[in-house]
Amino acid sequence: MNILITGGSGGLGKRLSTLLLSQGHSVSFLSRKQGNNKDVKTYLWDVNAGTIDEHCIDGVDTIVHLAGAGIVDKRWTDDRKKELTDSRTKSIELVYSVLKKRANKVTAVVSASGVGYYSNRGDELMHETDAAKNDFIGQCCVDWEAAVDEGEKLGLRIVKFRTGVVLDKEAGALPKLAMPVKLYVGSPIASGKQWIPWIHWQDVVDMYLLGITDKSLKGVFNMVAPNPVTNQQLTQTVAKQLHKPLWAPNVPALLLKLMMGEMASVVLGSTKVSAQKIIDAGFKFKYPELPGALKEIYGS
Repeated sequence: MNILITGGSGGLGKRLSTLLLSQGHSVSFLSRKQGNNKDVKTYLWDVNAGTIDEHCIDGVDTIVHLAGAGIVDKRWTDDRKKELTDSRTKSIELVYSVLKKRANKVTAVVSASGVGYYSNRGDELMHETDAAKNDFIGQCCVDWEAAVDEGEKLGLRIVKFRTGVVLDKEAGALPKLAMPVKLYVGSPIASGKQWIPWIHWQDVVDMYLLGITDKSLKGVFNMVAPNPVTNQQLTQTVAKQLHKPLWAPNVPALLLKLMMGEMASVVLGSTKVSAQKIIDAGFKFKYPELPGALKEIYGS
């Protein structure tokens, strides 16, 4: 197959493209700057300027939409909130504008979304049919998915993965959580009872592969491991894997709110998410349990 990835230069895009190339697929990226992978052709775009190399869709049959500014990279000012939403919605709109005016053979769009759709829901187990939370991050995900769904009007098969906390030693939340543990000052956040919808990076790329290759798969799926854990359980399991003690008191919620503002809701919120729908669709997790996932990530 010939797959175009938006946001392909990020950690997940690199992992996914490596897997796809190993299986004989052709991969190209849409990016703001030229890449350095000789096996991947890079087409340039500028979402803010509304410019795109229209040849990016030539020969492509599947688009994987991963583009989007980092949710917790910067404090949530009004401008940053707009950037977070626009980087996800305007980008896919730009791709669809090319599909509308150029002959192509694209049949499917497989897109990221986020479990932020559900946001802070306490101990309630969230399923794909549950309503979004009426807060910023919930609305951002609603707008993101709605922009992707516009592809249905073009006759495309649409798959959306509401992604949880991806565990990867190289990127994302895990290095930030593990660093204080390694320095002997790690501790749970706030009560530690908030649910963390985690998933191993290998299961993430495998699930994308299923979304790309299984033409019967369509609609929205939660991209989380089938066994969620609390923040305290996650912190304790990381510490155990790294052979480090946990002695520091829990990080106060008030401190995080002062440091992060509204963005603190991402780490203080509790989101317990079901993986049953993707399991029913035939997906088999390589790392369904947290200890096994962390053992693979850090080695024994």
